[in-house]
Amino acid sequence: MRKRGTGTICIQGGYQPKKGEARVLPIYQSTTFKYETSEQMARLFDLEDSGYFYSRLQNPTCDAVAAKICELEGGVGAMLTSSGQAASFLAIFNLCGAGDHIVSSSTIYGGTSNLFTVTLKKLGIEVTLVDPDASEEELAAAFRPNTKALFAETLSNPSLVVLDFEKFARVAHEHGVPLIVDNTFATPINCRPFEWGADIVTHSTTKYMDGHAMAVGGCIVDSGNFDWMAHREKYPGLTTPDDSYHGLVYAESFGKMAYIMKAVAQLMRDLGTCQSPQNAFLLNVGLETLHLRVPRHCENARRVAEWLSSNPHVAWVNYPGLPGDKYFERAQKYMPNGTCGVIAFGLKGGREQSIAFMDKLGLGAIVTHVADARTSVLHPASHTHRQLNDEQLIEAGVRPDLIRLSVGIEDVEDILADLEQAMAHVYE
Repeated sequence: MRKRGTGTICIQGGYQPKKGEARVLPIYQSTTFKYETSEQMARLFDLEDSGYFYSRLQNPTCDAVAAKICELEGGVGAMLTSSGQAASFLAIFNLCGAGDHIVSSSTIYGGTSNLFTVTLKKLGIEVTLVDPDASEEELAAAFRPNTKALFAETLSNPSLVVLDFEKFARVAHEHGVPLIVDNTFATPINCRPFEWGADIVTHSTTKYMDGHAMAVGGCIVDSGNFDWMAHREKYPGLTTPDDSYHGLVYAESFGKMAYIMKAVAQLMRDLGTCQSPQNAFLLNVGLETLHLRVPRHCENARRVAEWLSSNPHVAWVNYPGLPGDKYFERAQKYMPNGTCGVIAFGLKGGREQSIAFMDKLGLGAIVTHVADARTSVLHPASHTHRQLNDEQLIEAGVRPDLIRLSVGIEDVEDILADLEQAMAHVYE
């Protein structure tokens, strides 16, 4: 059978209606599902049958959307979560417990950094942050005998460092741990991390996948490529009996689906960070145009990056899709069709000038959001990374004057006009 194209998957993936069924994915707005015998329900609770019995664990609307994202990424299994932050937490907590350790790129999103360095620490899980451009030797030096995962972002938020997938994958696999990659900014339209050695992918579906800023959500996708049984002593949660399911061993019972099955059956059961069917439905509406929107975001961002680079009041610009950018060549290797619609830049005069510029924008709105259809702007040092001190900001790749501009899909001439009038107000 011919492998379906990305556009076809965006529109028709995950849900195939049968005779007389709704053409559009229905919203299964029900907490529970009926069965005819007690035995039928019992088999579901023992994971001996597949089916639906409670929407905290599985729901037909959510599963259809997860299947679409899974196909887009080229994975074997996926699950939706209540937010991108929940996806990052569950992706790690599915492998780690008190006394364990992870290694992570230092340039990750501020919320994820706080999750790893503060909240996971309270749970007894330690993290070592490393420069994503560190050498393989420096990266390897961060690993410990109790390290369970290596985490990074395809495109770091907001500094736009392009991940060297092959380097990170080599080091992770040499140490017998999976590489987990947050692919939110690139989306599977521009990058499929599994093709470059990643083992698990996470998304904040709130961003480009949703596209309309209406539904918070997240997703975890498993490649099925990591051999848990080959590292059974490191991952007892997957390779030894789970007493809460009568001694079931996930890696033995579910093979390549072990990681996702454990995340759903154990973590979602106990923590309840599920996505609502209504939000999954809205996410699916966004996914149907993802393959059309992402190229427009990239084209508009390239035009804006060129304009900023030539403006005498701009001190610096980071955009991997711009020739001459530090990560341009790496972006061409891993994302030849484009990177994303986000640009990081700073103005001459520093932090105060950057803030004054943002306040004068009209079309571009100051919001705690990024990567939807509307142009938006944010000052990470004052907002998303506010809890970090100056030293931590620099370690995270966030300069004090950094403006994160998320270029939307409006007419690019209108976006440029808005930037120009704001610049005129600040430097008149």
